[in-house]
Amino acid sequence: MFFSLAALVVGLALLVWSADLFVEGSASTARHFGMPPLLIGMVVIGFGTSAPEMVVSVLAASQGNPGLALGNAYGSNITNIGLILGATALISPIAVHSQVLRKELPILSAVTILAAWQIWDGQITRTEAAVLLGVFVALMVWTIRQGLVEKGDILGGEVVLELEIHPLPISRSIFRLIIGLVLLIVSSRMLVWGAVDIARSFGVSDLIIGLTIVAIGTSLPELASAIAATRKGEHDLALGNILGSNLFNTLAVVGLAGAIHPMSVGPEVFSRDMLVMASLTLSLFIVGYGFGGRGGRVNRFEGAALVCCYVGYTGYLASAFWQ
Repeated sequence: MFFSLAALVVGLALLVWSADLFVEGSASTARHFGMPPLLIGMVVIGFGTSAPEMVVSVLAASQGNPGLALGNAYGSNITNIGLILGATALISPIAVHSQVLRKELPILSAVTILAAWQIWDGQITRTEAAVLLGVFVALMVWTIRQGLVEKGDILGGEVVLELEIHPLPISRSIFRLIIGLVLLIVSSRMLVWGAVDIARSFGVSDLIIGLTIVAIGTSLPELASAIAATRKGEHDLALGNILGSNLFNTLAVVGLAGAIHPMSVGPEVFSRDMLVMASLTLSLFIVGYGFGGRGGRVNRFEGAALVCCYVGYTGYLASAFWQ
């Protein structure tokens, strides 16, 4: 038990550090090879910040633990909105601009409905996983084309500016890219082994471990990014990062895991976890569109409400440890 807990803690810490190393190295390498800021921001950074969820879920599915993979994906979505967006709004209220709502939020809502429809029958087949991956690829192509037409990308511009202020030689960039990727895989293996062993020791499902401990750990890069962006006043970047991460988790993470190992989904996933995830997603419409004549803004009161929802949901799941 001690070694399992140590593997979980060390794995989480190493996972966060290696993800940051991987993102920095890959972005700098891409810049050295002349990749446009748009692609660096949307593809390299977008994939990089969601790499922990993807690697953990893929490894869990390949080792015969699809519950951990699904719990990690859906739990990360709940964590992103309830804990990360809520905590970020407590630090500094987040202004919500119509462009973000007009594009990312309706798409995320539609994708959430698709995910709910897929798990309605209690399983995610390889065909359904392929549908998720197909939708993800189509959205990526559409988003990149829209960005090229509009000639603007906040995230890409921020990344390029940071790389110009703190440039890295090509050799060091590639070294950080490789080391970050290797450590990402190693830490994910440690995390999955520790989480599964702890779940068995307590007699709870790996789904619960994935929804709680693993989901929080793999969402830490999004937390750091959201707080940093909000402190700089880049509210679109903070909200867009969270919405983009949830899209990636729902489509790519679940899709890859389901393609590797078809998943049997218990009824509680639909009635409990999917319900919470969908409710938090739809709540962003209420706080974002700004009813009552006020502008769209996630204020501190609404941030506290999101955090309370997350704490209540996590507390309910944690009771499984003592049953």
